[in-house]
Amino acid sequence: MILNKIKNTIERYNMISEGDSIIVGLSGGPDSVCLLHVLSGLRESMGIKVYAAHLNHQIRGIEAHRDALYVSELCRKEDIPCFIKSVDVPSYCRDNGYSLEEGARKVRYDMFFEIKKNIGANKIAIGHNMNDQAETVLMRLMRGTGLQGLRGIEYTREDGIIRPLLDVERSEIEAYCEEHSLDPKIDKTNLESIYSRNRIRLELIPYMKEHFNPGVIESVVRMSNSLKNDGDYIDSEAEKIYRDISEKTNDGIELSVPECTELHQAILSRVIRYSIRDVLGDTNFVDMKHIYDVEELFEESKNNKMLNLPRGLFAYRKDDVVLFTMNEIKYEDIEYSHNIPKNGFVKVKETGLIIETKQMSMSRFKGMKKDPESICVDADKIEGEIKVRNRQAGDKIKLKAGSKKLKDLFIDLKIPREMRSRIPVIEDENGIIAAGTYRTGENYIPDLKTKEVLKITIKKL
Repeated sequence: MILNKIKNTIERYNMISEGDSIIVGLSGGPDSVCLLHVLSGLRESMGIKVYAAHLNHQIRGIEAHRDALYVSELCRKEDIPCFIKSVDVPSYCRDNGYSLEEGARKVRYDMFFEIKKNIGANKIAIGHNMNDQAETVLMRLMRGTGLQGLRGIEYTREDGIIRPLLDVERSEIEAYCEEHSLDPKIDKTNLESIYSRNRIRLELIPYMKEHFNPGVIESVVRMSNSLKNDGDYIDSEAEKIYRDISEKTNDGIELSVPECTELHQAILSRVIRYSIRDVLGDTNFVDMKHIYDVEELFEESKNNKMLNLPRGLFAYRKDDVVLFTMNEIKYEDIEYSHNIPKNGFVKVKETGLIIETKQMSMSRFKGMKKDPESICVDADKIEGEIKVRNRQAGDKIKLKAGSKKLKDLFIDLKIPREMRSRIPVIEDENGIIAAGTYRTGENYIPDLKTKEVLKITIKKL
């Protein structure tokens, strides 16, 4: 019966085709041993090649070495090529800031994909079963997940991962192993309530079976599969929108803030998730709470804010974009201050600019062509020395509508934060004459009474 279930799952989800080369993730436990044995028996009828890959995490000492020996012997009996790798996962996790569960998973999957590439395989079979599916859904539910998380573990993935045992209960797998005298090895840590998943498996689900529903595993999985159908449709629509409003850069993925703020939240949450996926490769350990945190970055008040997301990912709000990147961006303000002669020039080496000034009559100024690199001010309205410096906290410039902070002005002008300290602030004793060539102070603009004009030109060195 279990064999028919597995065949039906393979056929329903188009998991395996003739000519496939499949790597089985073989831990030595009942699930992976059952999976290897079933696929081994299907090699001839389905026209496939089967390999095995085992990782010794170096977590369980001598028991882990015994598991590796068992796996090696099992593959010899089944005439299946076996790849075994040993990695000090506890040290790897300490060095890279991962939890033991997260780090072990990463190392294991990295190994699978490395072998897949080296031998030219196209599928990786993982032994997740129906119980794993129910446990995953319940765990995500308690963490606070959305529709995406309630869909549970995917039967197939675009990167070649397949899970042929997802419609089979753990008890059926154990019975199959006993029937075929496979003698799988039991990881004793799975019998201890030390991880959240273990507590769900050993305490929560048995309690739910006894007090609420003996068939709770089938019920949870049935709900998950139903939600998957709805989610698949929404995902397909969200994916189209994501492709239109996202941009891949050297740093990561950028999303357009104006376009994202127009989206329904159901679509926006998926667009955010796709951005994370395209930077990290998947969305493992990304909860709905993280998605909500990113959604807040699209609010105007969150401009120039940064989020630390799981697995070393950063999300930055930069004016009209939200950037997802693995690179930590540090903005360094450039400080400088130089006197400017009223007829001459000064080099601002800190920003690679040269500031030239030339005083002339108003009549001559009117006869000149407009120059985008220059501004002109009433020379008689300037008091004392002229200086050029970087922007400072609290700087204000007087405009027609009243005084405005330079910070707010630069935000309105959509000037990237990292460029703002490079915009020269030109001032006299009374205040700011100009913010680069972007704005000129209202009280320095030439008028009908102006006789002499000071032309200020800002050019690159």
